[in-house]
Amino acid sequence: MSESQQPLISHLVELRSRLLRAFAAVLVVFLGLVYFANDIYTLLATPLLKQLPEGASMIATGVATPFLTPIKLTLIVSFFAAIPIVLYQVWAFIAPGLYKHEKRLIAPLVFSSALLFYAGAAFAYFVVFPLAFGFFTSMAPEGVTIATDIASYLDFVLGLFIAFGIAFEIPIATILLCWTGVTTPKDLSGKRPYVVVVVFIVGMLLTPPDVISQTLLAIPMWLLFEIGVFFGRFYVREREGDEQEPSA
Repeated sequence: MSESQQPLISHLVELRSRLLRAFAAVLVVFLGLVYFANDIYTLLATPLLKQLPEGASMIATGVATPFLTPIKLTLIVSFFAAIPIVLYQVWAFIAPGLYKHEKRLIAPLVFSSALLFYAGAAFAYFVVFPLAFGFFTSMAPEGVTIATDIASYLDFVLGLFIAFGIAFEIPIATILLCWTGVTTPKDLSGKRPYVVVVVFIVGMLLTPPDVISQTLLAIPMWLLFEIGVFFGRFYVREREGDEQEPSA
């Protein structure tokens, strides 16, 4: 084996080790939660169940759906619960190739990105779901019985969780744009009117067609953009200082 191949092999071995540790973390969490799979699904379905008319309930149209759907949810919950460990394995793999100042800047971003995703999912569950399901159930035509399939419901709420989780990553995206030099906080501040319009359009697309729920998503997104612009100034200063270090 040539010397040029040895570093590649060592990196691949390290990558495999990190992936196995991340998988093991998810598996351990899953084994601890699988006994409560039905309870976890009931907790997820609570925002809809509270809005259903009296006598209405959720249904399962597939033979194995009552078993597979809670298991699928538990596996997804296990992954998101183990995200801190997964992110640590990713960080441990890429950190040796970073400069000291890059580690100092990227580490907080990795940590805060997980927290922001959790915050977006929590916002969807506690704020958006009650409003959305209340709206949907109230708009059912006369004589129509509401009976939501549990698998369809899971797919629907997972899509919203991901959408809101990604939407709450706006500060991270803003900081990265400033740090990489794609734009500057000053330029972003100048585009604030356009940003406000965009976040309300996104709020319209991701929520039911009522002003309240659109505003409940648009305002946090706008505030998160402002937070990203604020902290982006510090990352621009750090990058400028790092570029001047060699010449000093």
